[in-house]
Amino acid sequence: MAETLYKDTTYTASLLVQSIGLGKVALPDIQRPFVWQAAKVRALFDSMYKGFPVGYLLFWETGADPGARQIGVDTKAAVPNSLIVDGQQRLTSLFAVMTGSRVLRDDYSEARIRIAFRPADATFAVADAAIEKDPEFIPDISALWQLGGKKATTKANLRALAVRRDIDEAEEERLEDAIDRLYDLQHYPFKVVELSSRG
Repeated sequence: MAETLYKDTTYTASLLVQSIGLGKVALPDIQRPFVWQAAKVRALFDSMYKGFPVGYLLFWETGADPGARQIGVDTKAAVPNSLIVDGQQRLTSLFAVMTGSRVLRDDYSEARIRIAFRPADATFAVADAAIEKDPEFIPDISALWQLGGKKATTKANLRALAVRRDIDEAEEERLEDAIDRLYDLQHYPFKVVELSSRG
């Protein structure tokens, strides 16, 4: 029987983000730059929140590769042990939003991707000036995954809403549940096919 040169595995969103942050997962030089518009990033988080599959990721298990590029704009210390063959746009989006990191665009400019969330009806939006002023929205969901961010973000959202209108206990509970569900996207499972370096 022939040796299998790949394995199927599952990574949580937080493990992927951590691996990218540590530099363990990187981009080969042949990969194109980050080209997704913010609306596609919004759609990715919307699909994850609704529990839809967002496609397989394809990694190539490798040793040191001097031609590997990191995701984001900060230099990582680790040598990557996996290169992204397919899934760069999704992973860059995930990393940028969950860490609040800047990304390098195809024109070599740096940008922050800011996705907003309205807990009342679970609507995701690309943050803009109007959304910044709308207390119904959490204007930048990146804040949720920072240290102490979930509690602070939830309190800030409920406080801003209370200034505008009355919120009863049942609604407050619904809003908190929606924010908890968003926060729990860190546990969203990504299916990954890992190609062996042997082959």
